[in-house]
Amino acid sequence: MMDAVDPSPLRHFVVAKRSITSIFDQLLDFVKDGSAFVDEAWRGEELGQVAVEEQSLEMQSCETKLWTIRDVLLRRHMKVAFFGRTSNGKSTVINAMLRDRVLPSGIGHTTNCFLRVEGTDGDEAYLTTEASNERKSVKTVNQLAHALHMVPTLDSGSLVKVFWPKTRCALLRDDLVLMDSPGTDVTLELDSWIDKFCLDADVFVLVGNSESTLMNTEKLFFHKVSERISKPNIFILHNRWDASVSEPEYVDEVRKQHLDRCVSFLAEELKVVSLDEAPGRIFFISAKEVLSSRMQRAQGMPETGEPGGALAEGFHERLREFQMFERTFEEFISQSAVKTKFEQHTVRAWQITEAIKAVMDAINIASADRKIFCLEEREDQRDRLEFVRGQINRLTDSVRERIKTLTEDVAAKVATALLDQIRSLPVLVEEFRADFNPTQETLELYKTKLMQHMEERMVGGLSHRCSVSIHRDIRAAQAHMIDSVRPLLSTSLQEQVSPPSTSFELTYDLGLTALCADFHENIEFQFSLGWTSLVTRFIGAANAKRALSGPERRLQDSSFKDEMVVSIATGLVSVTSRASMSVLVIGGVVWRSVGWRVIALSLSLYGLLYLYEKLTWTNASRERALKKQFVEHAAQRLRAIIPVSSSACSQQVYNWRPRLAV
Repeated sequence: MMDAVDPSPLRHFVVAKRSITSIFDQLLDFVKDGSAFVDEAWRGEELGQVAVEEQSLEMQSCETKLWTIRDVLLRRHMKVAFFGRTSNGKSTVINAMLRDRVLPSGIGHTTNCFLRVEGTDGDEAYLTTEASNERKSVKTVNQLAHALHMVPTLDSGSLVKVFWPKTRCALLRDDLVLMDSPGTDVTLELDSWIDKFCLDADVFVLVGNSESTLMNTEKLFFHKVSERISKPNIFILHNRWDASVSEPEYVDEVRKQHLDRCVSFLAEELKVVSLDEAPGRIFFISAKEVLSSRMQRAQGMPETGEPGGALAEGFHERLREFQMFERTFEEFISQSAVKTKFEQHTVRAWQITEAIKAVMDAINIASADRKIFCLEEREDQRDRLEFVRGQINRLTDSVRERIKTLTEDVAAKVATALLDQIRSLPVLVEEFRADFNPTQETLELYKTKLMQHMEERMVGGLSHRCSVSIHRDIRAAQAHMIDSVRPLLSTSLQEQVSPPSTSFELTYDLGLTALCADFHENIEFQFSLGWTSLVTRFIGAANAKRALSGPERRLQDSSFKDEMVVSIATGLVSVTSRASMSVLVIGGVVWRSVGWRVIALSLSLYGLLYLYEKLTWTNASRERALKKQFVEHAAQRLRAIIPVSSSACSQQVYNWRPRLAV
């Protein structure tokens, strides 16, 4: 049978601990900032005497107290203590809850001291004793039993801490500590046990034997606990309930007897719960069966409740009872721990915040008085500032107009220089030299280098034409501003005013590579007297491309004039394609008119011209054609960005307005 997979209620304590720790962290941050402020307020002279040394010391004391409380909170955990007579199965119950054989239990193993089991983030288990903090490694239960046996000073009042890896036990991941104890029948020093081990426990579990009733030693112990702790949370487990299988006819009767006696003990004698709540604190279990079942399931074996036997009768009911105990126990310990572990510190934090509030209120009152004094002093200064403000407003208008004029001049200069650079594009392109090859990879590299060359030369030309004069205008504007500001300053500050130390560098970002990204060269051979060349010469390259590309391309938007030219050329093409028979007839007439010799001579000259142009179409010719096409494309693109580039340069000048250095 599978255990419940619902989220453990123990997470409530973990979340509450994380939340209150976060609150204390925030409070500490506030107090640290406040302490620094108060210390600066009473030491500094700028704010006046708004704080005193005693207030600074009070803030530091509050910070120290909060650090102490936070450290205590980090060490807080939920604690459950298991008590009962010797050999009642306390260690087995703990092992069943931990789902592993952590503590020695069974025949030959009797707990003779207090064992505190808690989680560790490490991968190895170890134990420490009260007499020494030395870590003694324990990897198995037998090693733990041997280690406990080898400590001769251990007695029933001694404490041994067992640290078990959290990775091997999920229950220990939620800040839970399990305390195993010797039998309550082995000593009479119950008072010292309670004072030493029980005052910080959130839940007590009395492990009884189903084959016997509650003994007076057990009742006496919990009477003493109830005297020291107000209404402790107590659970009673009747262990070894599997023994009832041998006498099924008496199961209900025996269960009722145990239940009535335990209810009476909890509700009437101890008065820790009501009669209605008491049955929910009493459970009938078999810890040995649960431990065996869970270990078998962890090993992938069938759950039988016995190490090698068949499924015991009533096993599922006892397993459900144990799971119900675990769930109820987790809910109670989580709620109890949140209240007992955090309530006192919450009250203490409130007291600290009240002390901080008193300090801050006093500083606030002193600051208000200081504010009134400063307001009166400000009124005296306000009249003296009115004249200066008027002068500054007039100066601001003058400077603004000067900057506007300067930016307009920059835009005009850059536009003129860029237009001159566009006119010199053929020269700049002709200067470019690089390996040329009509293959696709070489062409792409060639065009990339060509664009980089053009970008560098054009930017260099713009910088040479514009930067010097623009820098001269900027320096003149700065000098004018300084001369205008100096009369408004005091005598001691007039000589300290100087131009800004940062220099201005005007950048020219043409973005030629992006502008010409759509450039596609056409270096295929074209006969000068071919049909395509003739149409191109007649109506232009762009219109010829549209006329020869088909009707789809001609549907795009264009001017009326261009449409007329394209229509004429298209008509010529279509007439030629449809009137091949007419051409033959006209050719026959020409044949009869001029003779075959003239026609043959004309065709020969036409073929020789075609052959000549074809033979002279070398890589150099292709390179010249590419450069010519690139110049036309780049010039068109650059003319389109002249307003944008000149405006960008003027904006740079406008944005560069550093403060005068004083």
